[in-house]
Amino acid sequence: LAKHPEIKALMKPDYNMIWVVVLMVLAQLTAFYLVKDLDWKWVVFWAYVFGSCISHSMTLAIHEISHNSAFGNSKAMWNRWFGIFANLPLGIPYSISFKRYHMDHHRYLGGDGIDVDIPTNFEGWFFCTRFRKFIWIVLQPCFYAIRPLCINPKPITRLEIINLSAQLAFDVVIYYLWGVKSIFYMLAGSILGLGLHPISGHFIAEHYMFLKGHETYSYYGPLNLLTFNVGYHNEHHDFPNIPGKSLPLVKKIAAEYYDNLPQYNSWIKVLYDFVMDDTISPYSRMKRQLKGEVKQD
Repeated sequence: LAKHPEIKALMKPDYNMIWVVVLMVLAQLTAFYLVKDLDWKWVVFWAYVFGSCISHSMTLAIHEISHNSAFGNSKAMWNRWFGIFANLPLGIPYSISFKRYHMDHHRYLGGDGIDVDIPTNFEGWFFCTRFRKFIWIVLQPCFYAIRPLCINPKPITRLEIINLSAQLAFDVVIYYLWGVKSIFYMLAGSILGLGLHPISGHFIAEHYMFLKGHETYSYYGPLNLLTFNVGYHNEHHDFPNIPGKSLPLVKKIAAEYYDNLPQYNSWIKVLYDFVMDDTISPYSRMKRQLKGEVKQD
């Protein structure tokens, strides 16, 4: 910032994201209707080919919303309500809890017992062979859901109860209107999209140490178009209050800080390398013992 104070001008909400999220919700509602009378094989096919992409993209929209990128910091609660709305087509309540834990991830990156992005000791010990690492990737959504309860459980808040209630009501309405195939498409799309899927390469690409001494990596490939530029991950951790839309400008403005860092151009290759490289496992993360006062959401 001292060298490039113009970056401060990028610290503002991305109002266009509001309309993108609304359109994605409408797209999934349309899909729920269209799959209700299809054969099961086609429900599964479209859940993976289309629904999974929208669902994973929506989780990254929720990631943006958790940083107040939709309405700005001055309207924090607007962002929380909008996150609950964006959560609806995922089928599983997620938005409010994600925000609470994700802020810890930014404040205490790699903090032992705080940052639930760090795999548990069991994950590192058990998923150590190529086949087991493959299974670990398939089951990633399960581990991301269970891990906070094992590492850093937090008391349930009123907003989480509202998130849960709104989600259950939405799921019941979808089932009542269009039946079990629409519900299956919704849930399968979310689980498949966060598991063995090209976009899921970002989970591993962001912080797994393929190179010793380099803890965070950026990805500059085309899938950023579907993921609100989450691939610009060094830039995001440096400036978490800048919306994903503007992170390419951060890289352009401060190119001397980012161009020479290790980077990826393929999330699929990241997944392949993670499975096939016997020196990489869920243990391949930087873990820190935190000192001093720890403040959590």
